[in-house]
This record gives sequence, C-alpha cells and structure tokens, in this order.
Amino acid sequence: MSAAVTSSEPRVSSLELFFDLVFVFTITQLTSLLLSDPTLAGLLQMFLLFGNVWWMYGGYAWLTNAVPPRDIAVRLLLLVGMGGFLLIALAIPTAFGNGGIAFGVGYLVVTLVHTGLFLQSSRQSIVSAVRRLGPFNLITAGLLLVAGFTSGGARLLLFALGFVLHWITPFLIPQSSFSIRAGHFVERHGLILLIALGESVVAVGIGLGAIQLPLGRIVAALLGLALTAALWWLYFSGNEERAEAALDAAQGVRKFWLALNAFGYAFVPILGGIVLLAAGVKLAVVRYNEPSTVAAAVFLAAGVAIYLAGLALFRWLIHAHAVPLTILLGFLAIITTFIGLKTTPVVQLAALVAIVIAGNVAETRAGSLR
Repeated sequence: MSAAVTSSEPRVSSLELFFDLVFVFTITQLTSLLLSDPTLAGLLQMFLLFGNVWWMYGGYAWLTNAVPPRDIAVRLLLLVGMGGFLLIALAIPTAFGNGGIAFGVGYLVVTLVHTGLFLQSSRQSIVSAVRRLGPFNLITAGLLLVAGFTSGGARLLLFALGFVLHWITPFLIPQSSFSIRAGHFVERHGLILLIALGESVVAVGIGLGAIQLPLGRIVAALLGLALTAALWWLYFSGNEERAEAALDAAQGVRKFWLALNAFGYAFVPILGGIVLLAAGVKLAVVRYNEPSTVAAAVFLAAGVAIYLAGLALFRWLIHAHAVPLTILLGFLAIITTFIGLKTTPVVQLAALVAIVIAGNVAETRAGSLR
C-alpha cells in the first residue's frame, strides 16, 4: 500500500465518536483543577497533566487511523482504553494529591491497550514504528505510576519528566514511512477540537448552576457562547480541507512529521487555550457584574490568545493563508486583559467577541477576493 492513502476511505466511526466523549469530561476536569487553584502553581499542574494526557489521547487518533475498529476484539479493547481515560479524568482534580495512584493506573491501562492494538496493524511499517515508540510510552506510563506513590516536588518532577519524554520521543527514534488516511485523520482531530470547544459551552451551564438569572448573567452566558462560536468559525472555515490536501500531498517521512507537527504539537496550545478559556468563561458568568479578578481577566485573554497562537502555527504548517492576521488577533486578545481589569468580565467578553468576529469577517472577505 502506498504512503498516500486516498481520503475516500471510511472516515470516523460511531465508536470513535463515542470514545471521544470522554474528552469532554477530561477538559471539564482540567478546568475544575485550574479554577480550584488559579495560580502559577495550578497552571503548571494543569499544563503537565494536559500535556501527558493529550499525547496518549492523540495517540488513539493515530491508532484508529491505522487499525480501524471493525473487529469485535478491537472494539472491546477500545472500550477498555476508554475506561482507562475515564479513570484518568476522574483522578485529574486530585492527581497531585490522593488521586495520583488512580491516575497512574489509568494511564498504564491506556498505554498498554494503545501499544497492543497498534501491533495488530497489518502494515509492517506501522508495526515497526510502534515497536520503537511503544517502549518510550511504557516508560512514561511507569514514571506517572511511580509518581502516584510520591508527593510534593518529587511527583511534580516525575510528571514533568513524563511530559518531556513523550514530546521528545519522535526525535529519539528513527522514523519510517507511516501510512495515514488523511481524510479520517483530519476529521478525527476536528471532532476532538469540536468536542473541546463544546466544553466551553458546558462551562457556561456549570457556571450558572442553580443561581439566579438576571439579565447581566444571561448576557455573559450568551457572550461566552458567541466567543466559542467565533473560535469554531476560525478553525472550521477551510483549514480542514487545506490540512487534508497537505497530508495527501506529503510523501514518506514528511507525511508523518506534518501530521505530528500540525495535529500534535500545534494542537497543544489550541486545546490548552480552550481549557483556559473555559475557566475564564465560568468565572465571568458567576461574577458578571463585579470587577474582574486577575485570574478571570488573564484566563479569558490568554485562553483566546494561546488558541490563536496554536492556530497560527497550524495554518503555517499546512501552508494556509491568514497567518499574520491570526497572530494579530492573538495580540489584540492579550490587550483585553487590561479591559477586564478596568471594567467587568462581560465587557472583556464583548471585546473578545468583537475581535474574533472581525477576524472571521476579514478572512472571509479576503478569501472572496482571491
């Protein structure tokens, strides 16, 4: 089979969609962790947890691309992996406390299933690649499991080591031609992003809870939804088609590195920004008519800015247009921090909505002139 697999092959299955629903809970838990400790220490913990989890979660997108879940055995093992991710998500708020062991056990289950299923591929190039990658993933899973039996700085160090080892692994092993079904791969990651953006909407509901609904709070909730929709618009306005075309055109090892860089490294700030934004929206909805706290203002501005920075990198990698405009929008988003600190979260949300919508309109108009 050639390295360039046509995108007419079967795309994302219902089981994969079901599997990805766990990611909503994962993002919710990361947001809750950040809200419980809105400090630099809490931000570092969230970042280390997210970095480790996203490596393996993204790895399952690679897995089902190489081993489609058609056989009963594969489907059952994917459900086992789903259970492992659920355990990870449940343990996230206490991963640096008494939930560390549960997190490590869930991570080990997820890693074992991932490696085992990958070895079932009928493509020798994929099996060979996983035999090189698998031991590194298992070492990291071991580090995170051991971390559960430690505390304080030792646990933090082990999580940091796991994070670093995961993301430098591709540079430590020789890479071969890795067949990728471009259509499936792009669609699967787009759905993961869509699910993560949906968590921002969930954050609005969680933020409201059973409290009263004065007009100002309703406006804050609607602005949170509008901001999420505007960020959705930025990504799903042609980037998927360009990414699929770029993957289809790439050959050999270039295909592997393009997939890893665009949907691995670039997705770290994209998805991480959504976690920050969800935390900021929740704070904004709850305290809509009060002076914005530093945490709320920073989470809202940094969440959008980091998302846009990741999107700019993604667009650059797939040779899409509007990279300078995306960077400009991120810079303007950062400036809204001062708006939030001087006024209320609602005003800052309105400013962010205006900035991102203006960017979308500018991109649409520029596209129509080409």
